[in-house]
Formats: sequence, C-alpha cells, structure tokens
Amino acid sequence: MPRSTSAPARNQRKRKLFKVAKGYFGGRKKLYRTAKDAVEKGWEHAYRDRKKKKRNFRRLWIARINAAVRMHDLSYSRFINGLKEAGIELDRKALADLAVHNPDAFGAVVVRAKEGLAGKAA
Repeated sequence: MPRSTSAPARNQRKRKLFKVAKGYFGGRKKLYRTAKDAVEKGWEHAYRDRKKKKRNFRRLWIARINAAVRMHDLSYSRFINGLKEAGIELDRKALADLAVHNPDAFGAVVVRAKEGLAGKAA
C-alpha cells in the first residue's frame, strides 16, 4: 500500500492561516508559529471586544442623555425614573439619538418625565 502524507491538508491549513495574517508586520505574517499565535490572539481580542462594544455604546448613550437632561434641570436617574412612572418605554439608544438630533422632541419627553415624577409625588 502506498504511503500517504498529510502534506496537502497541512499546506491548505497553513495557506488559510497566512491569508488571515495578511497585513501583520514581520514574522507575524511570514512564520507559521508566530502567525498562528498572532491570529489566535487577534481572535481572542475580537471576541472580547464584541462584548465590550455593547457596554461602551451604552455608556455613551447614558452620558449623552445625562448631558441633555441636565439642561432641563433634571438628573439622569430622576429622568429615567420619571419615564418609568409616565409609562414611556423608549430605550437609551433612541433617547440619546433624540437628544442629539432632535432636542425639541427630547424636551417634550423630559416634560412628560417630569409630569410622571410629579404624579408619583402627589
């Protein structure tokens, strides 16, 4: 029986890995072991940062809402509480977009939130 080798499969694996490592500097794109380590580390960072991205955007939205709400003499936490009391179910992404692109509409939402807070106090 003829001898079989893993050469074709191995070369295909290496070619695929070098294609992923394209654009890396020096040995990170030329040497198999170094390229493999660099690519795997890159995948780890990409996986981690996909989760982190969601947190970062939420922080940005909250900061934008807080800045816009303070112009109406209200704190962020009181505003969110007022929205809940008024029964307004807008998420932070939509609120931040309103605050940045349509301040008049956001002002109307703030007024409704203040009414919600006033209704709770009464």
